[in-house]
Amino acid sequence: MGRQPCCDKLGVKKGPWTTEEDKKLINFILNNGHCCWRALPKLAGLRRCGKSCRLRWTNYIRPDLRRGLLSHEEEQLVIDLHAHIGNKWSKIASRLPGRTDNEIKNHWNTHIKKKLVKMGIDPVTHQPLNQDPNSTDNPKNSCSVSDDISMVTKSSSTKNIETNGTTTEDESISTITDQNSSMDNDNHQLSNIYNDEEFFSYLWSRFSDMFTGKNQRRGLDVSGLLSRLWCT
Repeated sequence: MGRQPCCDKLGVKKGPWTTEEDKKLINFILNNGHCCWRALPKLAGLRRCGKSCRLRWTNYIRPDLRRGLLSHEEEQLVIDLHAHIGNKWSKIASRLPGRTDNEIKNHWNTHIKKKLVKMGIDPVTHQPLNQDPNSTDNPKNSCSVSDDISMVTKSSSTKNIETNGTTTEDESISTITDQNSSMDNDNHQLSNIYNDEEFFSYLWSRFSDMFTGKNQRRGLDVSGLLSRLWCT
């Protein structure tokens, strides 16, 4: 269930307060105090709502109410309190005797806020409007940091590619070197074979025995042919 209304709407007077109504409200509160705003209108003989009586007393007819604009000291106190507790105007008004929460709120919106903006101060956070370019909260700095990281990443990848390319070249060079060394070994073995007279004399005897018996019948001088080949 919702909150019950403060009074019965039937027969309640609305509109501006009259001087007689103000006198009745002042006399009753000064003599009895404001015990309960819901019951006060009937006790004071007023045809008003309890909320209307409370606002009329608090903002207009109480004896300690101060009129006029806030002084410099009051403005500074409001700024300090607002920086700590924010837009809690009732608590701020309790620290300024004779001032109402509505009055302080209106003065803040029409005067103090504009003064803070002209001074380069954010009226919400109470911080300078122009942030330090070296601050980490600056989005430009965050972008530059990300760019630096990407540059470092690219440079590291380039170094890895260069290293891999160097490794591939070294492997290819080592392969060519191995091939050359194997060819040198083969040439060396062939040169040893060419210089081995015992080996060629063995081949001579084998070829001469193989071809002499078969080709003598055909009239071929195989021994002379082999000797000529040997000499060449």
